[in-house]
Amino acid sequence: MIHELLLALSGYPGTIFTWNKRNGLQVSQDLPFLHPSETSVLNRLCKMGTDYVRFTEFIEQHTGHVHQQEHYSSQPSQTGLHGIYLRAFCTGLNSMLQPYRQALLDLEKEVLGLEFTFEFQLLFPSVMVVVETIKSQKIHGCQILETVYKHSCGGLPPVRMALEKILAVCHGVMYKQLAAWMLHGLLLDQSEEFFVKQGPSAGGATAAQEEEEEDLGIGGLSGKQLRELQDLRLIEEENMLAPSLQQFSLRVEMLPSYIPVRVAEKILFVGESVQMFENHNQSPSRAGSILKHQEDMFAAELHRLKQQPLFSLVDFENLVDGIRSTVAEHLWTLMVEESDLLGQLKIIKDFYLLGRGELYQVFIDLASGNREGTTPPQETSPREAPPTGWAALGLAYKVQWPLHILFTPAVLEKYNVVFRYLLSVRRVQSELQHCWALQMQRKHLKSNQTDAVKWRLRNHMAFLVDNLQYYLQVDVLESQFSQLLQQINATRDFESIRLAHDHFLSNLLAQSFILLKPVFHCLNEILELCHSFCSLVSQNLGPLDERGAAQLDILVKGFSRQSFLLFKILSSVRNHQINSDLAQLLLRLDYNKYYTQAGGTLGSFGL
Repeated sequence: MIHELLLALSGYPGTIFTWNKRNGLQVSQDLPFLHPSETSVLNRLCKMGTDYVRFTEFIEQHTGHVHQQEHYSSQPSQTGLHGIYLRAFCTGLNSMLQPYRQALLDLEKEVLGLEFTFEFQLLFPSVMVVVETIKSQKIHGCQILETVYKHSCGGLPPVRMALEKILAVCHGVMYKQLAAWMLHGLLLDQSEEFFVKQGPSAGGATAAQEEEEEDLGIGGLSGKQLRELQDLRLIEEENMLAPSLQQFSLRVEMLPSYIPVRVAEKILFVGESVQMFENHNQSPSRAGSILKHQEDMFAAELHRLKQQPLFSLVDFENLVDGIRSTVAEHLWTLMVEESDLLGQLKIIKDFYLLGRGELYQVFIDLASGNREGTTPPQETSPREAPPTGWAALGLAYKVQWPLHILFTPAVLEKYNVVFRYLLSVRRVQSELQHCWALQMQRKHLKSNQTDAVKWRLRNHMAFLVDNLQYYLQVDVLESQFSQLLQQINATRDFESIRLAHDHFLSNLLAQSFILLKPVFHCLNEILELCHSFCSLVSQNLGPLDERGAAQLDILVKGFSRQSFLLFKILSSVRNHQINSDLAQLLLRLDYNKYYTQAGGTLGSFGL
């Protein structure tokens, strides 16, 4: 009977120990010579044999390594599970069963001992929980690492040791994928099991959208818009994305909990950088090896970590940091020293950010042509893109490799958003200066009350626009650009450069109020009114007729209303201590308290 039992525990039932698909191995009920207590003990042993049979069934289904008897094998085609991590789990599971098989062989020569039964009676049910979890929840890819890891954190040493061995086998697959990705830029992941994927990330959730849209009572300013300024978040618009250059991202749901996201981000960066060099190997003499010919050393280190029985986050992150530092420093050298990043940034400042003021002054003068023949503008803003007109202007920048990873199409589009806004301010400022020149030409002529109103409005408009221009050029552009250059010169790490540049561009969008709809809309309305005023003056060099006086009255009221709204928004935000940028603009506009003394209203008849 002992031989029958050993065969059953090995997965081969007979007449004494039978197999049932629902209950597994059981002692036959037609044995009158067995006492009920003996039957109970034997059935407990049969439970262990049942787990063994189901382990081997699971392995056979997904690897084909273990042959099973046809009368109790299941149907592998119905599970839907697949992947290299699942096969690695099965390999580890099969390795865990080897001591059990060896013990059965030894017991053929010895008497069955209680120590054997106790060890595997504890182990098999715990491991079966892991197998059933994978089957029922269809655990896939690196999620298997997480499942095995969580179950290995239990207090039973045999269970922990067995699952740690299985986890080590599964880690072998991860290390192979990491080596291919980080050292060669290859994403070997046909079944979508790795935590790095091809394609952009899924994007942020909108669960808190309604909560963030509450009105704060600040001229229509919502909490979401204030947080956008405070957090310096960039506008995320579909037309600003660049999928071709955002080829890879993290598949966070596949990332095991014992590998922090910060480490995964470094892994993503290294692989993307290596792949970029592999895809642009047309200039190897210039670029060289991005890993400085240390691929073999890093591969050996990865192999050493693979051989460790337990995963060490400290060792793992140290190696990832070493590879990342090598890549980041090489990219810094290539960008800053060989591709003259600082020179390219100064060119961008000169053109996108209107650093070449004299160039754009000539451009505005030539593009405006005969100012007396200009027509009032249409209702558009710099962020809109009509088919023609000033708001459709933009710059095209041919980015050289490898600067394209910094100046992506999305980044250049944001620069164009800032460019159109700055150009609109500069253009209106130029038109107001031209009106002043016309005023100087006619100062010796007799003037009437309408002329006084007209020139007072021009002075107020110029006061606001000049201070806005000074704020944008000095407090925003020059200040932020100086900080950017300091940060670039203070590091030899490309990731630090990219982060500094992202913050620079984010700050430009935020501090110029492009991200804050109420302020941005109000400023655009003011610029539109100023342009309409300049058109009116240019078309009526002499005293205004009745129709012109009516138009002037509309402009005066409109400018007074918008200047008051701007003052109210800036003052309210300052009082809420939300954003220092708005307070700085208010300081520029109200440096001599003239704005405050006017009650926040400019252009009215009483001033």
